[in-house]
Amino acid sequence: MIIISAKTNLFPMSDNIESTIIGKLVKNHTIIDNTETQRDLELKGLGEFNKSDFFLKPFESLYLLYTGKLNLRSGNKKIKFDDFLQTCIKADPDALTKFLIFRDLRTKGYIVRDGFGFGSDFRVYERGQFGNKDAKYLVFALNEGKQEKIGKLQKKIEEITKMGKEPIISVIERRGEIIYYKISRINFLKNKVSMDMKDFDFS
Repeated sequence: MIIISAKTNLFPMSDNIESTIIGKLVKNHTIIDNTETQRDLELKGLGEFNKSDFFLKPFESLYLLYTGKLNLRSGNKKIKFDDFLQTCIKADPDALTKFLIFRDLRTKGYIVRDGFGFGSDFRVYERGQFGNKDAKYLVFALNEGKQEKIGKLQKKIEEITKMGKEPIISVIERRGEIIYYKISRINFLKNKVSMDMKDFDFS
């Protein structure tokens, strides 16, 4: 088992979304009906289509609510950030963790999409490469003190590296501060674990 404990400072908030987004709440997802808004969000790496509906993932909605860019409603009721966060946590206990990491990476200028395979939480694109190249990084979220089986993690890292992608572990300190680690090698020798890790600077 491994335990990772580390921290760094969050960056200040910023985003280039100018107009308020109107969304309606369906369970813990946000549906966007306006076609112009849909196109704008797609260009900025937010939201996706599911059949005929365009929707935001919970962490995307939380981010836009937090920045004041989203007007989210359920019927005639306006949904506030804190209320929606509690709804998301009921559906996914890791909702707050995902939001904090998503927020941190977006404010650093990265396009962040939902993870796929290997148990990753996010795909992260190099700056300026969204829409041109596949995501370079696969990010795994951990809260400080959470344990992960080293053998399971090693298998994921080997498969990701073979695909030409870089596995990143993001660790959330108890106060919500975040640090990123790039995992370069895991070796097993005489029943001893050797993990070569170095800070990975998403900045």
